[in-house]
Amino acid sequence: MSAAVAAAAAAASVSSNTTSSSHHPSNQAPNHGWIPFFQPPAQRAALPALSRYESQKRRDWKAFVEYLKKHRPHLGLSRCTGVHVLEFLDYQFGNTKLHTRNCPFWGNPPDPPSPCSCSCPLDQAWSSLDGVVGRLRVAFEENGGQPETNPFSARVVRLYLRDLRDAQAKARGIAYTF
Repeated sequence: MSAAVAAAAAAASVSSNTTSSSHHPSNQAPNHGWIPFFQPPAQRAALPALSRYESQKRRDWKAFVEYLKKHRPHLGLSRCTGVHVLEFLDYQFGNTKLHTRNCPFWGNPPDPPSPCSCSCPLDQAWSSLDGVVGRLRVAFEENGGQPETNPFSARVVRLYLRDLRDAQAKARGIAYTF
């Protein structure tokens, strides 16, 4: 028997010994003043679980707001530009090896995939950054920003992502044509 059940049973026993049975009709069980131990909170049932996308969007937005707080000089959301978005992406996210034309791995990734010993520059993975920028574009507007002033939709951000995608595709020997 668990400690909680034992405590509840003891409390019921003490209450029933101190009250007279003549106060309760014979067809009703006496209420000893204790509440069932495991009742789910009403708040928990009211809040739906967040989807994976919503969780990622919330996480990315919190990281961006934290970046703005730490930025020197202080940077408010209303003064944020596409250049600040690029700084945030560089500040926040991991790196990918981007092979140059004279590298032996240009268009021929190592097989099996492993860290390269070449001196090619590091850059962020395009697919990750594209997803982050898309989520932050939506989060900006959900948090009161106007679509016309959305720094995540800025031309410099779109060009950066396009150039990064093309460069990383060429480094793997894949050509994107649209």
